[in-house]
Amino acid sequence: MPTTPRDRALGHLAMLGFALVIAGSFSLGSRAANLIAPEALSATRFAIAVMALGAAASVGPGIRRSQLVSPWRYPVLGALLAAYFILMFEALKTTDPVSTGAVFTLTPLLSAGFAWLLLRQVMPPRMAFALTLGAAGAVWVIFKGDAARLAAFDVGRGEAIYFVGVALHALYTPLLRKLNRGEPAVAYSFWTILACLGWALAYAAWTGSLFETDWGALPGIVWVAIFYVALGATALTSFCLQFAAMRLPAGKVMAYGYLTPSVIVLWEGIFAGDWPRETTLLGIGATILAMLLLLKNQETAPA
Repeated sequence: MPTTPRDRALGHLAMLGFALVIAGSFSLGSRAANLIAPEALSATRFAIAVMALGAAASVGPGIRRSQLVSPWRYPVLGALLAAYFILMFEALKTTDPVSTGAVFTLTPLLSAGFAWLLLRQVMPPRMAFALTLGAAGAVWVIFKGDAARLAAFDVGRGEAIYFVGVALHALYTPLLRKLNRGEPAVAYSFWTILACLGWALAYAAWTGSLFETDWGALPGIVWVAIFYVALGATALTSFCLQFAAMRLPAGKVMAYGYLTPSVIVLWEGIFAGDWPRETTLLGIGATILAMLLLLKNQETAPA
């Protein structure tokens, strides 16, 4: 759809909020991941997010039958997003927040590839360079700045699991634009997250975790993580992502994701005293440079 400079500016602002909020979910999630099954956590957070988005949609554009044109779209989008979040928390059981945040920064390159397949959006050479630079920086962080681990391709189980989730999330981004029929972003988010809830509940019931979890005995940190990821990293970021996807090319929407490792490093350093080794910071610096190149490129690239 045609976009104005104001639309694109709002898209940038939405994705800045996305990056800042999403980073916190890695740090909190790593502290809750081993205390509750990921599918049970995801079902709970989606239920809370559905209520929040439903309330927001009701006082805004409303929830209308006309938004259910081609209703199959929502289960497709919901399946991708539900799988992504479940795999994220499964990965956080065995890896650290910074590494998973680095894997997340591979999303723009993958998303740009899917956008070419689905929307025929072509990357200018400078954008391709920026995405490749960011991916290289992310890989360096994943291997913790250790050239020997990189040479041996010593990928942890958690990083491998999360990469599958990231690939699904990268496909989700251009599909948002391709499958939108003009629905308001908050309503589009509501129906998508409602479908996420259906998939997560079905999976949690199938594994038995939905019934086996002792909900009353969960530590406080689990409930903090659930509400944070429900209201912040699900409801708010889903809205931000869908809002921006209607105003910016898919490969660029996720440029702000390159901020994720840097913000996670700050979270972990300030609250846990866990600062990365100096060589790892080189990779983080590369992801920040990639983001800046992409943002500069956005001023001249067509939306």
